[in-house]
Amino acid sequence: MIKMICLILGGGAGSRLYPLTAHRSKPAVPIGGKYRLIDIPISNCLNSGVRRMFVVTQYNSASLNAHIKNTYNFDMFSHGFVDILAAEQTPSSDQWFQGTADAVRQSMHHLSNHDFDYLLILSGDQLYQMNFEEMAAEHVQRDADLTIATIPVVDRDATGFGIMKVNEGGLIESFVEKPALDQLGDWQSPVSEKLQNEGRVYLASMGIYIFKRKMIEQLLDDNPVAIDFGKEIIPHAIEKGFRVGSFSFDGYWTDIGTIRSFYEANIALTDDVPEFNLFDNRRVIYTRARLLAPSKISGTWFNQAIIAEGCLINAKKIERSVIGIRSRIGEGTEISNAIIMGNDSYETLDEIKNSGRQPMGIGMHSNIRNAIIDKDCRIGDHVSIHGSIALKDADTESYAIRDGIVVVKKGALIPSGTKIGLGA
Repeated sequence: MIKMICLILGGGAGSRLYPLTAHRSKPAVPIGGKYRLIDIPISNCLNSGVRRMFVVTQYNSASLNAHIKNTYNFDMFSHGFVDILAAEQTPSSDQWFQGTADAVRQSMHHLSNHDFDYLLILSGDQLYQMNFEEMAAEHVQRDADLTIATIPVVDRDATGFGIMKVNEGGLIESFVEKPALDQLGDWQSPVSEKLQNEGRVYLASMGIYIFKRKMIEQLLDDNPVAIDFGKEIIPHAIEKGFRVGSFSFDGYWTDIGTIRSFYEANIALTDDVPEFNLFDNRRVIYTRARLLAPSKISGTWFNQAIIAEGCLINAKKIERSVIGIRSRIGEGTEISNAIIMGNDSYETLDEIKNSGRQPMGIGMHSNIRNAIIDKDCRIGDHVSIHGSIALKDADTESYAIRDGIVVVKKGALIPSGTKIGLGA
């Protein structure tokens, strides 16, 4: 592997993922029952031979820091690391990160003591599996100053991305940020016949970049007040004649930017053959090894469900749902099209008996549908939580409704007999 170091951008406040980001940063949001979003880019790096990573954070970073500290410990011979770079005041800047380019600019001095020729920049809130070694090899072979990972999209999706105009040699000639539909006529790029037949002729930026070290330093120096890669740095690089290459990626990729996209990405993992493959011997998704007991299940009918470790399940039915670590679900309860994030700890039988409050987990004879239940919630018996696109967005002390999905907030108490959402 070439000498490359990685910066993973933790993102902003994550307001579109609220309330999941009320107490944690976007990269720390649980996904797939046992993982966190940050595990995805880190695992892609490890599977590609990239062993030196910095995670740039700003908001609600405590749980993310703890997860990284407890998960990614390298032996003394590997020289690998995953370190946190939190926003900080320095003699050159007294402001928090203003955007992607500004976050990289303010973090560059931390990289000065490391030997590297190339800088890989990733987002901390995307779901995909990519071999960065292939991307780096293409970057070196093309002698590019900057390589941008691109994905082919159809016209209706192109309006939500930065779109690249790529020539036959794979170099980007021009760039437009989120063009309108009537602007797309001249923005088609050469793609395979298969992609042409599917209408996927527009190459969208994935927010994944490889820079030559000297070039990222020069671009940031030339644009001292630029705060965003997509809107400022990339157009400047193309305009000034830098060699900007496209690494075309045609696999599964999704940006976890909203509650709806987060929900759909999780539920899609329950498909018979999901596009994002958790069951891969080569592209392993790493996370914290918790050494939990196996899940214990009694009398439950399952269909297309993912069940994490350490669960105690007595439910009647669980269908097309993701059940997270240490989940406790009572008798007669039915769960469908839902994400149950589980619990951070167990309650003992004595604690349940003597506390006088609803135990952690989901009680008996409840019904949960089209919902996300965050960690450590206490949901009583005969509770109905039913999300629907017919519901308007709302926010209460214990739950929120976003894009038709009911999200029960972390640690919330939902008393027995409560009805939330459709039919309430």
